[in-house]
Amino acid sequence: MGLKEELKMKKEEKPHFQTLAIHGSKKEENPRGAHIAPIYQTSTFVFKNVQEVRDILSGKKKGYFYSRIKNPNQEELENLLADLEGAESALGFASGMAAISTVLRTFVSPTDHVICGQVLYGCTDELFNEVWPRFNIEFSFVDTRDIKNIKKAVRKNTKLIFIETPDNPTLSLTNIRATAGFARERRILFIADNTFATPHNQKPLNLGADLVIHSLTKYIDGHGDAVAGAVMGSENLIRKIEKEAVLSGECIIAPFNCFLIERGIKTLPMRMRTHNYNGFCLANFLERHPKVSKVFYPGLPSHPQYKLACKQMLTPLGFPGFGGMLSFELKDEQKLEGFIDYLISHSFVELAVSLGCAGTLVQIPYLMTHGKISEEEKLKKGITKGLIRVSVGIEHYKDIENAFREALDKAA
Repeated sequence: MGLKEELKMKKEEKPHFQTLAIHGSKKEENPRGAHIAPIYQTSTFVFKNVQEVRDILSGKKKGYFYSRIKNPNQEELENLLADLEGAESALGFASGMAAISTVLRTFVSPTDHVICGQVLYGCTDELFNEVWPRFNIEFSFVDTRDIKNIKKAVRKNTKLIFIETPDNPTLSLTNIRATAGFARERRILFIADNTFATPHNQKPLNLGADLVIHSLTKYIDGHGDAVAGAVMGSENLIRKIEKEAVLSGECIIAPFNCFLIERGIKTLPMRMRTHNYNGFCLANFLERHPKVSKVFYPGLPSHPQYKLACKQMLTPLGFPGFGGMLSFELKDEQKLEGFIDYLISHSFVELAVSLGCAGTLVQIPYLMTHGKISEEEKLKKGITKGLIRVSVGIEHYKDIENAFREALDKAA
């Protein structure tokens, strides 16, 4: 191999995920020489002269004029998110729900039809059930574990397929590659919410999805101190979404939140390795405990889609990464409240919605995140009164296990 070929290979070789999380692929100019990019805590930007106004507004010159439109901190974060998901472009939002809502508004019109997973995050479920139907948009909630159900649900006016994988809170999976292939054949836009898995454990775009959505509030930030969302995909699709979102003011993240999230991303690879390990170990412990009737975790051989998880949920090193999210049911449903109260009062485990934080969190989907869904629909989705969702943190695993062991032994 000649010198030219070697240099070309080095140029095309992409940095490892762990390096991208710290540095990204684009070197941002920093005229004052700060090691960490400053926080641009400003609502507007000044111009040197009228000609610069013309140049920036026309796109001839890179620049900023109003933080609702674009801010250097948000732009830097978006470039980093695109790198992590292997996307051409990314767009930040005030929240994950703002991202979902804007994406739908961009690509779906009155009389159109959307196929979505039967089990979704509670607020997404409410948005699809209560809000968008008012604008004459139809939704079919189907069990996407079997692609045959997706194919049966397609209509002439179907414009979009939306899934979570793993879903919230039952941890069921959708075959991304198979669904993407079918959606492409039918020219239907395919969107995957990758919040539970993160780009460390799963790359939907590489498997054929058109767009990926994240609640950055969760694992991406990782510290429970910022609220934001994002969508990643091709340059063409992202620019279409941006055109819609800029007008509504939804594609804005506060500069300080951008700073916090970008800082959180630097440790994402290390955090996810620990989340993966702790989640796997706790799932196995709970499955063996005599007071637990069922555990929902894609990394257990007992999970109906374990083989799919091993193929689809892959870390940067090529090994399966099943994440830190799991759910389980107690054998005695009546003891749920006593178990939760004992757990949170005798250990570091806390009771709260949200997930992906450094600390371990538990919540009751039936009462909390999915509380507004009718009882009939909850049971249809597998969200029982005794279901407990756990966001397994990055504490030492033995301390996590001891906390759950004591609460199960004494209060369940």
